Amino acid sequence: MTTYTATLGGERHRFGSLARLLAAASPERSGDRLAGLAAAGARERVAARWALAEVPLATFLTEPVIPYEDDDVTRLILDTHDAAAFAPVAGLTVGEFREWLLAADAGALAAVAPGLTPEMTAAVSKLMGNADLVAVARKVRVVTAFRSTIGLPGRLATRLQPNHPTDDPAGVAAALLDGLLLGSGDAVLGINPATDSPKAVRDLLDLLDGVITRYAIPTQSCVLCHVTTSLDLMARGAPVDLVFQSIAGTQAANASFGVTLGLLDEAYEAALALGRGTVGDNVMYFETGQGSALSADAHHGVDQQTVEARAYAVARRYRPLLVNTVVGFIGPEYLYDGRQILRAALEDHFCGKLLGLPMGLDICYTNHADADDDDIATMLTMLAVAGASFVICTPGGDDIMLNYQSASYHDALYLREVLGLRPAPEFETWLRSTGLLDENGGLREADGHPLTAIGRELAA
Repeated sequence: MTTYTATLGGERHRFGSLARLLAAASPERSGDRLAGLAAAGARERVAARWALAEVPLATFLTEPVIPYEDDDVTRLILDTHDAAAFAPVAGLTVGEFREWLLAADAGALAAVAPGLTPEMTAAVSKLMGNADLVAVARKVRVVTAFRSTIGLPGRLATRLQPNHPTDDPAGVAAALLDGLLLGSGDAVLGINPATDSPKAVRDLLDLLDGVITRYAIPTQSCVLCHVTTSLDLMARGAPVDLVFQSIAGTQAANASFGVTLGLLDEAYEAALALGRGTVGDNVMYFETGQGSALSADAHHGVDQQTVEARAYAVARRYRPLLVNTVVGFIGPEYLYDGRQILRAALEDHFCGKLLGLPMGLDICYTNHADADDDDIATMLTMLAVAGASFVICTPGGDDIMLNYQSASYHDALYLREVLGLRPAPEFETWLRSTGLLDENGGLREADGHPLTAIGRELAA
């Protein structure tokens, strides 16, 4: 195993493996400190970055951070590596790759994506400031489609999240109506069910499908149940648009979710066979988040951001419509405060897009984290400038089922107004046809709008 060294201020620093070097080079975060992986201090962190900048990118193909024989995600990463796409950057070091990324145009970034491994993207992100992460990610375009098209330039989509603590149809419908009337929902109408009961999930799927069908809304629905529940429901004829699953960056962490690559293969093929999309066939929806592998004791001594990036190799295999990192959801044990959450959000978005994924975010924090709504506003603004494909929105920014703070429907309107962003094109056309958008793209007053029938019917 290679030892990496750097001399700083007359002091020689040694890092016994590539994984150790990556961990020591990471910006400070509570999760790495909890795992005993963080740099001892700023001096060691700078030395690690100095050494990391000199590492050839090709090293990541010969020195996996988790052994090939021990982990199916490592095998997926290496077995599917595209050497031809990698060729333009194959002779670069990590530091030189940073300079290449800052100078590259959108076409070059798209062409190189299949040749990059998650560890390469994680490594270069550790040498980049927040502005660098924004500048590069903004140039990357990843376009996907099902009933609406996500990721086009000048667009920002939203997931409308009408969760309810008991899956009560009237409560779900009220939150759904609120979001639709405020122009939200073009990425997906996505519900976290209170239970994984097939009946409860089927009821929610039927509710969402009924609204989409009756009002001819060009969007897709998803009830975020376990992939095995989705497989069962698809076999029973349920109206499943997108198959959802939380994923992580190691085989052991995915096993803690009850997931294997083979199971995801099966679900992907089943969803494709339904043919429910109208403008595209991207049928998968994945959520990730820094700290999930550590919380499952399945990180193999790899820092949480690098493990998170490895989850994107799993997602990339299935051409998903949507991928989002739930960036502050696990809690302050992993990302302590607003500053750490912001940094993690920018890293995840950058790494995901660089690997060719349609990245969105649940910009959020738990109530025991050192963060507040101003942090949400800052993160939303920076990620929208960076070209995020979509953001998750909840009524009032407060999820009453999951008990955490996120962005609101109104926050999405703020982003669209100040940055001149628009909804997905199919959804924008629908908003105009229903009278919710005026000729200047602004929302009209919704009193008496036909959509209000949703709330009346379900309340009755």
